[in-house]
Amino acid sequence: MKQIEAFPELLALSGFSKREAAQYFGVSLRTIQRYESGETRVPAMVHRGLKLRAGQKSNPQQRRRPTFRFIDLFAGIGGLRLGFEAIGGKCVFTSEWDKYSNQTYRANFSDGPGHRLVGDIRPFGEDPSLIPEHDVLLAGFPCQPFSLAGVSKKNALGRPHGFDCDTQGTLFFEIERIIAHHRPAAFLLENVKNLERHDKGRTFAVIKETLEQKLGYNIEWRVISSHPWVPQKRERIFIVGFREDVGFSFEGFEKRIPPESEWPVLGDILQTHNEVGQKYTLTEHLWKYLQDYRAKHEKAGHGFGYSLFDESGVTRTLSARYYKDGSEILVKQQRTRPRRLTPRECARLMGFEYGDREWSIPVSDTQAYKQFGNAVVVPVVEAIAQHMAPCIRKSVRAAPGRKPQLELFAASG
Repeated sequence: MKQIEAFPELLALSGFSKREAAQYFGVSLRTIQRYESGETRVPAMVHRGLKLRAGQKSNPQQRRRPTFRFIDLFAGIGGLRLGFEAIGGKCVFTSEWDKYSNQTYRANFSDGPGHRLVGDIRPFGEDPSLIPEHDVLLAGFPCQPFSLAGVSKKNALGRPHGFDCDTQGTLFFEIERIIAHHRPAAFLLENVKNLERHDKGRTFAVIKETLEQKLGYNIEWRVISSHPWVPQKRERIFIVGFREDVGFSFEGFEKRIPPESEWPVLGDILQTHNEVGQKYTLTEHLWKYLQDYRAKHEKAGHGFGYSLFDESGVTRTLSARYYKDGSEILVKQQRTRPRRLTPRECARLMGFEYGDREWSIPVSDTQAYKQFGNAVVVPVVEAIAQHMAPCIRKSVRAAPGRKPQLELFAASG
């Protein structure tokens, strides 16, 4: 079936009107009409979005009736969301301030006009009633104020970090206000490993006191490495909270970790030579600069510099600065200079493309590198969501004064 012929059918199956489709994809009504008539070629992002919306993507978990509702705060490109959709959740509200991340988010999720995707969370922290009722809150709140790299950079520049960073550090308290108003059955918060140690533990003490004492939630947390799922050593802290004591614990989570014999290596996610353009190979000038930079710091007794990996390797943590020079993860090549990972390989390294799951990348390489560097590793979140699932079901069923979610969704169509 040709793409032009498929568009009217997919539009009908999606449930969108032409005007709703124009609003959803950020184009004019006239553009949608040109897609329909075949006058204008349908972009891959639009075609894929309609296929997802129409339920043609072969993922039965996405098609089954949701059993709980969740919101996705500081969403990035939706890594946390993927994990909780996989256990039967429905996303009813998303907040992400970066316009390019929003573009990627819209390209990969089939939300209709009823779902809100907003930018700045602060107006919704000031008035949480603007956010729909939900059972689970997800939030990967900004990590730069607490990360080792972020703290070091801010110290060098004489800038505040942690909760003293007005632009990002205080956004945790927007989450507090939303939880206090809505009292969701559960939440999952994600941040960098260094959060526990930041400011000699005082930052984490404030977070614990806020969640446990002020809000009255039962919380558990664990630092989890991504290495069992993807060939990357990325450690993040995950904080789980339940309003009621439903017996949740990270004890036994080890059973959800793949056996060590199945842990992947870099070669498992690399594209073939023919799929990688020459532009990803470092220029002679950049490669010499990185070698000289590393030699200088090795002479001074520092460990700064590039990291080079072959197909048997497991990489360092992918960062949002990867677009600058790719130095933290360089791939060896025969008879030539090393290269960066491609954005597609980054999607695999972060688990957005994992198993049969595909991922659309509608933005530039620079923006894609930033997005993946700021993201969560999706298979890790999926494992955590599966570990939380029995307690979420128990907690939602026990929610006072609320209809069972199956009834709510049936009533809302």
